[in-house]
Formats: sequence, structure tokens, C-alpha cells
Amino acid sequence: MSGDPFEEILKGKVIVVGVGNSLCGDDGLGPLLVGWLAKSCRHLCIDAGDVLERHLGRIVRENPDTVLLVDAAHLGSTPGEHAILSPGELAGVGFSTHQFPLKMQLEELARSLGSRIYLLAVQPRSLELGKKVCGEVRRSLQRLEKRITKALAVA
Repeated sequence: MSGDPFEEILKGKVIVVGVGNSLCGDDGLGPLLVGWLAKSCRHLCIDAGDVLERHLGRIVRENPDTVLLVDAAHLGSTPGEHAILSPGELAGVGFSTHQFPLKMQLEELARSLGSRIYLLAVQPRSLELGKKVCGEVRRSLQRLEKRITKALAVA
């Protein structure tokens, strides 16, 4: 066991999906991280914006072994803290801005694919319209990018 959970969960054909609104402060953390990862890894990275459901068909067609979604979530912790959750662990986790509940979308994706589905949930500071991702969340994302890139290099 490597000790880094990303190296344990990111196996086989991996798709990383960033979810969130880039115009609403830390809600844009998913698209930001996925943009960075797209430049440094060979796996498919999708910026789903705040409408994940538009991309579900593509994800299913790609038939990945593992899907990692990245989104802002109210974890009750300090900004930038994160948790890796499976769809069944989402009860009680608050989400930012989605037209359809993310838990339902992840459960449907898991049923359709039979793949491993994980959510990288990151605590935001602010979801204020017109703001950028704050410094502490950005620094956390930079550390996460390094860990995920390393894990994907051997996936």
C-alpha cells in the first residue's frame, strides 16, 4: 500500500471530471483542477461546468474503470480541506450549485457503468459570484494536482 489514497483508487482507464461554476468563487475549483490535470496527464479530463448531466453520456461511452469527480462541497471543515467519497458516502454532504442533485447523478453513473466512482470533495471558502478561487483553496488544489498526476502516471 502506497499510503496515498489516489494511488489506490485511480486504476485502469480513468476519467477526471471537474464540476462547478468558474464564475462563483471556489465553486470553480473542479474546472480549475481539471484544467491543470489536462495539461499533465494522458487520461481524459472533462470540465463539466455546473451541468454534469450534459456529460454523462460521454462518460458512459468512454467506459472507464474509474471516474473521479472534483467539486466544491460543504464538509464543515477549513477551506481547501478535502475528502474522497464514494456515492454511498454523500449523505449529509452539502453541495454548491447543481441543477440536479449530484448524489443522484453519481448513483446513476455507477449503475450505468459498473465502474468505480469517487468524488473528490473540497471545502470552499466562498461561492460568491464574480470572485475567483481563493488562495487557500488554490494552494490545496496545487498539492492535489501533484498527487493525482503522480497516481495517474501509473494508472
